[in-house]
Amino acid sequence: MKRLLLALALLIATPVLAVQPDEVLPDPAMEARARDISQGLRCLVCRNENIDESNATLAKDLRLLVRERLVAGDTNDEVVDYVVDRYGEFVLLKPTMNGANKVLWIAGPVMLILALGIGISFIRRRGQESEVVPELTDEEKTRLESLMQE
Repeated sequence: MKRLLLALALLIATPVLAVQPDEVLPDPAMEARARDISQGLRCLVCRNENIDESNATLAKDLRLLVRERLVAGDTNDEVVDYVVDRYGEFVLLKPTMNGANKVLWIAGPVMLILALGIGISFIRRRGQESEVVPELTDEEKTRLESLMQE
């Protein structure tokens, strides 16, 4: 019974957001915008967690910064640009595909194609090389015959 309850609790459990009640904006539309922006910003302490879900102090500071910029009248894009200018493009969970990032986006598929080409050429070359067995000398032939008769 305890296992059933534990399994049920795990199935029902939803992710708890780290946003504190004192951070929430009074305007629901503005708060929804803040949450939307926060979902796309990486916590610089937790790495692969967005700032909306992180309990780190820096994530809280970033959430407050996003809300401050929205209250100041910035658009969503302006808020994201401000945070990226301040912390670098690493803060984005989904980096853009421009500048130096193009190399990173393209490098993976290029390396895969290159590795496949090298592997295929290696296998083809290996299959074409026939193993050359040297002829036995007369002395080796007589020795082999004597061993076979024993």
